[in-house]
Amino acid sequence: MQIHLVVPGLIWPAVSALGPASGLQLTSLAWLLGLGRRSFAPFEPLDAQLARLMGYPADAGALPLAALRRLGEPALPAAAADTDWLCADPVNLSFAREHLLLGEFPADELRPEEVAVLVAALNDTFGDLGSFEAATPNRWYLRLRATTRARFFPLHDVVGRPIRDFLPEGDDARLWQRTMNELQIVLHNHPVNQAREAAGRRPANSLWFWGAGTLRAAAQPGASMVQTADPLVRGFALAAGTAVGAPDCAKALEGDSLVVLEDLLLPARHLDIDSWRKRLTMLEQDWFAPLAAALRGKRLRALKLTAPGDRGTLTLELRATDAWKFWRKPLSLDTLLKSIAPAAAALPGGTADLAPPHAPGTR
Repeated sequence: MQIHLVVPGLIWPAVSALGPASGLQLTSLAWLLGLGRRSFAPFEPLDAQLARLMGYPADAGALPLAALRRLGEPALPAAAADTDWLCADPVNLSFAREHLLLGEFPADELRPEEVAVLVAALNDTFGDLGSFEAATPNRWYLRLRATTRARFFPLHDVVGRPIRDFLPEGDDARLWQRTMNELQIVLHNHPVNQAREAAGRRPANSLWFWGAGTLRAAAQPGASMVQTADPLVRGFALAAGTAVGAPDCAKALEGDSLVVLEDLLLPARHLDIDSWRKRLTMLEQDWFAPLAAALRGKRLRALKLTAPGDRGTLTLELRATDAWKFWRKPLSLDTLLKSIAPAAAALPGGTADLAPPHAPGTR
């Protein structure tokens, strides 16, 4: 039995003298980090890594992330085949000096009744584009009437950055840039957003389009069982014909599994250190400790941990036979994080020019 654990956000994106994991009791994670064989690869977008794990070839081209994420939405009915989709997620645009910055909404900030009214208004005004729908207050979709040839940038590439560097590109770029401007006017003037601003709450004053395409299956299944709470990963699994369930360590230990835990991703992306530390402590209790115990007891043959981040991707590999190697000392996450080179500024397209990592004792 083997488990592949994917934990985006484990590698804190910034470097600081006072480490974000300083003082945390992460005994099992330190044991795993010290015992296993570590490697560190340059930055690669999370979506590309997930696609490869789920059986999509590296040269698959632009992935239909909107169609895949929508497929993984348990609250939405199945879509018709050969349908073009865009993610149309509500965002907040705000000025910081001379830049217009994008901020995303957590799941509980927009009220369902507000979302219903806003989506209805968008369908009334922009029906020529297609049909808008909301799976959750912060995950919206646009079913396109016509295929688009524009290139869009994923939302997580743009959060907290000037949007002028990430506007749509390609043959339909002007159409979509104009559409975004018109949407911003409609949303800014809508009574829902006017009321939110009057109450001191952030308005949903724009949408961010990304992930265009028509659903297609993976070339081959990438795992026999997938555990995740993320709708995009669920969509990848369902499109590949792979069984998928919610994260559960006890069930994962019953057979070979790919487990994607996104608990740390949003706190890391927003540099919310308090939430990140709290969730990391929970992962230690719910995942790292049971998996370490399973390796010691030989109930788990092999564990692979992948931690994608802005500073690169950490890979950790262990086998049950490594547990007796007493000379390999625990390595705290705090020490590891302080050893990794800082990320360079991200470029449009999700690429970054990263300095070489300097992880201690890389094996």
